Amino acid sequence: MEAGSPPPVALVTGAAKRIGAAIARHLHAHGYAIALHYRGSEAEATALRDELEANRPGSTLLLQADLAQPEAPATLVARTVDHFGRLDGLVNNASTFFPTPFGDTTPAQWQALFDTNARAPFFLAQAAAPHLRASRGAIVNITDIYGERPLRDHAAYCMGKAALVMMTKSLALELAPDVRVNAVAPGAILWPEHETIDTARQAAIIARTPLARTGTPEDIAEAVHWLLASARFTSGEVLHVDGGRLLVG
Repeated sequence: MEAGSPPPVALVTGAAKRIGAAIARHLHAHGYAIALHYRGSEAEATALRDELEANRPGSTLLLQADLAQPEAPATLVARTVDHFGRLDGLVNNASTFFPTPFGDTTPAQWQALFDTNARAPFFLAQAAAPHLRASRGAIVNITDIYGERPLRDHAAYCMGKAALVMMTKSLALELAPDVRVNAVAPGAILWPEHETIDTARQAAIIARTPLARTGTPEDIAEAVHWLLASARFTSGEVLHVDGGRLLVG
């Protein structure tokens, strides 16, 4: 970023906590203005906004929306551009995760998983594309190693993330040469919020990870920043930040 030039602007979905908050903090620390999207975690989103504003006043925008609503993607992009006057990066981080054992999966569960994990990122990208073309910006999608290999009892989630992987590759072609589109696929970073994983299963997951540990949200944030700001000849790629776990199977 040149001295005196306006800061780049990134819209981060699901930014109130966990990996999304780490991405927002990391980008903000590297000079970005941040549009912080959240759905229901108002207290966490407000606290993060206040934290970032204390470091650099006027550098954040708080946006509440349910991404399952059809109008939400276009509205989020429009409000971001109206506020900051530009858009340089879109980080599709918001995600829905819960088990859907085959045989008992309902259409409503399937729809909920696809709304957040596939449909909303596509229409966010579509709404953002004209602005990203103008800034020669970038999109980073947060996928999952389970978008490339199955996780038992989570077929609908895996399918949604697989759609996001293909979206990454397809939009890299559609939006070239002006906009780069890439993805980060985390491995074991944080354990699920609403699904209990016993210590034996946690240990088994770590045992199948060549680097023999879980990663951190900051590992993901660093990868996102690199893809947004520095990976100038990289598009259509999925960067696996998984400690080598995908190699093991």
